Amino acid sequence: MAAVLTCFSTYLDHYPGFATDPAATMIKSALFLGTYIGGVTFTGSLIAYGKLNGNLSSNPLMLPGRHALNAGLLAANAGAMGYFLMDPSLGVGMAMLGTTAALSGAMGVTLTMAIGGADMPVVITVLNSYSGWALCAEGFMLNNNVMTVVGSLIGASGAILSYIMCVAMNRSLPNVILGGFGTGSTGTGKPMEITGTATVWDVDQTVQAIADSRNIIIVPGYGLAVAKGQYPVAEMVSLLRKKGKNVRFGIHPVAGRMPGQLNVLLAEAGVPYDVVLEMDELNVRYFPQTLISPLLLEPTTP
Repeated sequence: MAAVLTCFSTYLDHYPGFATDPAATMIKSALFLGTYIGGVTFTGSLIAYGKLNGNLSSNPLMLPGRHALNAGLLAANAGAMGYFLMDPSLGVGMAMLGTTAALSGAMGVTLTMAIGGADMPVVITVLNSYSGWALCAEGFMLNNNVMTVVGSLIGASGAILSYIMCVAMNRSLPNVILGGFGTGSTGTGKPMEITGTATVWDVDQTVQAIADSRNIIIVPGYGLAVAKGQYPVAEMVSLLRKKGKNVRFGIHPVAGRMPGQLNVLLAEAGVPYDVVLEMDELNVRYFPQTLISPLLLEPTTP
């Protein structure tokens, strides 16, 4: 929202000089893109917060023709940008900025509502990247090198982290952003057949296994973050370590990248940082079981 308001105020401030400024087109382009990105980021962040906080259902909202709707919103924004750059009048400029603010806000809602709660870690990093590019656009229009550089760093780092998380899930970024994972519309082929027998433990068996074990690895994720379970887990770890057990945490490259990240949540609860490790740092001998991605249970996708 700050990016949107800054773009509006900067347009009003710079408008008298647009007629003679040779860089007017670049400044106006940065203003429009900053408004568009800021609108998508603002409403998308609100929806993501609502899903993570439990105010909204974490299930994806599959609107009929949602892809056509999002494509239409994108085309309308492109048309508004063309009109904004071609018409030099103040009234049209403000109207087009208002139009893209409204359209991009709606697009942020439709895009994020279609994404399930389990994919929110990726959505958060994508929105973080968007905010960086919005800041970068503001740096261009305000001729502020610090804002431009910092915005580029935030945008690039968010994009890289989003890519890493998608690779870890064996999915593409468009597949996540377009939504629908976990619903019947994600594929049409025959589901992959899973062979073998699953081992299911109840609470008593889990407690007994922990009591009998010397080396314990906890892989926290989405459920712990949503349930705010880091504090009781930290108490349990403290008790186990006092009993001489070697307890460590394995941070999954996707599930561990919640807002604030699970590393920070665990540190906040008092878990010693030296026992919080990346999955790749843990010796493979501690993971004899085969972990099956829920994607394998879905009909095959391109």
